[in-house]
Amino acid sequence: AAVGALCRALPPRARPAPDTLRRARFDRPQASQDFWRLLYVLLKQIHRGRWTESDAIGAQVRFVKWALWYHGYGRPQLHGLPADGSAGSRELLLAFSWLLHGLRLLEQLLARNRLQTGDEASVCTCEDELPSSQEDAAAAGPEDRVDVRYLQWLNGRLRLQWCSLHAQHQEQCKLLHKIHLFTSGSHMDQNLGHFSVTETDLIRQPENYKQLVQLLESEAMQLEAFLEWKRLEPVYWQWMETVLDDMAEEGNVSESQDAHVEKRRLPEVTSCCPWADKLTGQMDRLSRDLMALQEQLHQLVAQRKAAWWEKVAAREELQKERFSATARKIQESVELKLGGLTSLRAPKKKEMHGSCRLVLRSKPTASKVGFGGCVSKEAVSAVGAAEVIRELQVRETSLQRELEQLRQECRHRLDEIAEGLQGVICISP
Repeated sequence: AAVGALCRALPPRARPAPDTLRRARFDRPQASQDFWRLLYVLLKQIHRGRWTESDAIGAQVRFVKWALWYHGYGRPQLHGLPADGSAGSRELLLAFSWLLHGLRLLEQLLARNRLQTGDEASVCTCEDELPSSQEDAAAAGPEDRVDVRYLQWLNGRLRLQWCSLHAQHQEQCKLLHKIHLFTSGSHMDQNLGHFSVTETDLIRQPENYKQLVQLLESEAMQLEAFLEWKRLEPVYWQWMETVLDDMAEEGNVSESQDAHVEKRRLPEVTSCCPWADKLTGQMDRLSRDLMALQEQLHQLVAQRKAAWWEKVAAREELQKERFSATARKIQESVELKLGGLTSLRAPKKKEMHGSCRLVLRSKPTASKVGFGGCVSKEAVSAVGAAEVIRELQVRETSLQRELEQLRQECRHRLDEIAEGLQGVICISP
């Protein structure tokens, strides 16, 4: 029953037969290709990728291996499976169960495949604290150098596409406002008050109503299966313990522990994800930089502490009250700086992220946009458009200030380079 509920909770196009999981427990080769296809379809949906029924089994195997490695699943037995998908159903069952628990796979799929009947918009006011990685100019080879004119052309093309996208978004907002305004007071739900685009289209074309009802019924059945799965989930994990016991009897667990000591390596195939090599190099370089910075920090702390004690020893003749006041000021200054550093790392309480349903309100005080596609009466999880605009304006001001600071640094750097050139006149654009 638990396996059946799990299969019914999966999307219809990726729904396996319960017998597939039972065959995979005994490592039957008949279930291998079905499991490769299952993981391929699920991971493609998670990464919003396109896929068709005619995708070759080799491409499916490569993508699944790379996607699992990307999410942190580095079991070498899985990455060593043949590329034709002819074996390894038990290993795939183990990886599938890891995705269920580690990534909350079912919850993500239900959220992504949710049928949207309302007009929604994506809101994000989170600040991405991405470290600016500075590449070593001496380490860059001739093949890494790019013409500045090509970068300027790319920047202009990006600006043009961004302006076109912004104009299309503005036109869409105007049309949505017209629909919400003209249908105001027509909806039976007083919290909404107006129709969405989907509901307006159903009124104009009633023949689409049957298709929507079928989709809603399918989603309701999937949600019911998900609730049944949550009730029977402990049974599934007890069943997976028997799978691990079977693997332990065959010696696979001990082999995996020995292989875990070795250095983790990427799969040999790199044609599926060309960005993996670059990402791995950046991670290694970042790790080395962090270790070097940590060593420098320890040395700097030791030097500052030694210099501090030297100053203390040299100023022992000072009065005790004066020394205490100075030490107190220094301590307050250090605590203030440390408080600023911790505030940078602390998560913002008012950060908004997610999908919101657009709801038109006549009164400015009651203008609310509900998160998660619904507007509550208490407006607990609702936020007004004006509040979102203020948050985005604050974020824009911060980014503009950071951009101007980076421009000043670039100007100073260019001036230093220009001073070292003899007989050359540099004219800034």
